[in-house]
Amino acid sequence: MAADAVYDEIADWYEEEFLAGLRSGAAEGDPLELRRLLRELLGEGRGTCLEIGCGTGVHAPGLRELGWTPVGVDLSAAMLRHATGRLPAARADAERLPVRDGSVDAVLAMMVHTDMPGYPAVVREATRVLRPGGVFVHVGVHPCFCGGFADRADPDALVIRPGYLDGHWTKDSWNDNGVRDKVGAHHWPLPALLGMFLDAGLVFERFGEGGRPVPIALAARARKGAA
Repeated sequence: MAADAVYDEIADWYEEEFLAGLRSGAAEGDPLELRRLLRELLGEGRGTCLEIGCGTGVHAPGLRELGWTPVGVDLSAAMLRHATGRLPAARADAERLPVRDGSVDAVLAMMVHTDMPGYPAVVREATRVLRPGGVFVHVGVHPCFCGGFADRADPDALVIRPGYLDGHWTKDSWNDNGVRDKVGAHHWPLPALLGMFLDAGLVFERFGEGGRPVPIALAARARKGAA
């Protein structure tokens, strides 16, 4: 089943239940510390920020607070219906963005890379549409500590099982409250993930991690070189 079709089926649950804590603004509703990572890795700025895989647009208010003008793309029509009123968005494939070369100031990919089997092409597309000097911010599940190989059922003892090096798709999950058991997830080991940025010609500037006591999210900020 295509990723857009899967997310169409869970869009209402995703907006009303899965994102309820994050939308509340309470610290306990953001266990991955996504708001902090957005502030620290993207930071304040002006101009257009294109969010790839924007989903229901839940991060758009945070982008505006930082001074950015958010726009988005997503494959799922059902998810985009929830985004109405939060940001201008189009239904589009992130591997073929309907955006001109060098036309946006920043690109954000927030918790989406495991939904995109063609993420190397997505990173190349992000680089293409960035203006010279523009920044790409990636925030995703931590490839070292999250995946079908990572058993987080015991909050005091993360268990890493065989599978990290496999680079596979799975619906295996340590709980039934998240997304992976519903739509599956693609996994890339850390060197493969970081290599995508370098292969696209981006230059890393800083990194961040979110979630405690063992990180759940890994973030990276990279810049497109000047023309």
